[in-house]
Amino acid sequence: MDSFILLDYDTLRIIWWLLLGVLLALFAVMDGADIGVAMLLPVVAKSDDEKRVLYNVIGPVWEGNQVWLILGGGAIFAAWPVLYAMAFSGFYLAMLLLLVALIVRPVAIKYRSKMESAQWRNRWDTIWCLSGVVSALVFGVAIGNVLLGVPFGFDPETLRPLYTGSFFGLFTPFALLTGVVSILLLAFQGAVVLSWKTEGAVAKRAVRSAKITGLLMLALFIAAGVWVATGLEGQVLTSAIEPGAFSNPLSKTVEVTQAGGWMLNFSLYSWMWLAPMIAVLAALVAIVLVSRGSLFAVFCSSVSVIAVVLTFGFALFPFLLPSSSQPDAGLTIYDASASHLTLWVMLLVTCIFLPMIIAYTSWVYSVMRGKVTTDRVHNAPHSY
Repeated sequence: MDSFILLDYDTLRIIWWLLLGVLLALFAVMDGADIGVAMLLPVVAKSDDEKRVLYNVIGPVWEGNQVWLILGGGAIFAAWPVLYAMAFSGFYLAMLLLLVALIVRPVAIKYRSKMESAQWRNRWDTIWCLSGVVSALVFGVAIGNVLLGVPFGFDPETLRPLYTGSFFGLFTPFALLTGVVSILLLAFQGAVVLSWKTEGAVAKRAVRSAKITGLLMLALFIAAGVWVATGLEGQVLTSAIEPGAFSNPLSKTVEVTQAGGWMLNFSLYSWMWLAPMIAVLAALVAIVLVSRGSLFAVFCSSVSVIAVVLTFGFALFPFLLPSSSQPDAGLTIYDASASHLTLWVMLLVTCIFLPMIIAYTSWVYSVMRGKVTTDRVHNAPHSY
């Protein structure tokens, strides 16, 4: 079997770290727009017809967009099983809250139009909006806690993960700041998409919302970056990486650095600064162009979202989940992965099916191209 394995173990680990980043970035762009549209419902849509326009903007595509989250979770489960075990056990209540929000969202989309009652529809509108806010907040708070370090360790004999934190302990000031950045980022993405897919009063309100959320997001994104650079401890892998070694989270040593430790990679690899710079510049271009309702504005906002995800990944590398209570037990890409053969087989499968998913998604968007208006909503045989 070894003769068929063309890539070494550590290269496969890096490839799967990159693939995980791609899946998370695509989820933030695609399903992030759906979450953003949901959050903006009370601001952008006033009448029932306008609300139906918003539902029909994301109605045909939200199921496909959510596939990226499923693929990301599947990649973590298969490629990084130790990370999956630690994250889903330590963040159990937070994950449950996220799952509830993600489950009630499609229920609201499907059931809202089943009755003509204004009270019935308003309740589902509220649930849909709150599901978006909660989802975006949990994702952002999770990112903040990863940068802060999660209180966990391992039993030295069984390697059983031991989480020592609490649910409410996740909501620290820095984590709440990253949570608000996440809300504003996805709301910005949703608003830009609405400015492109709608017209009239809905599009005008979407443009205004995009400008406000975009500028606020940039201000808080920069503020969070300053906090990381000046007031947040980081971690550094101090032991040598043994090439091709089996995954063992307790086989390394980690040093907790002073404030600004997570900026070390940006000092070592100056090209990484392109990520936060592109995040800011692309968002500014999208804000300038959003009033035109152009697809290029959507492209720029999407690039900004991807660059934000890259900024987080670059700062953290090679860590996946740092530990605040037992730093040496923190998970890195070199000690939390599945076996060499598993990563190789998964890569082959990904090379076959990922292009198929991208092609199908592109086809769906091509079929559903064009503006969504109240007239099209009323005349469509199956609308929300």
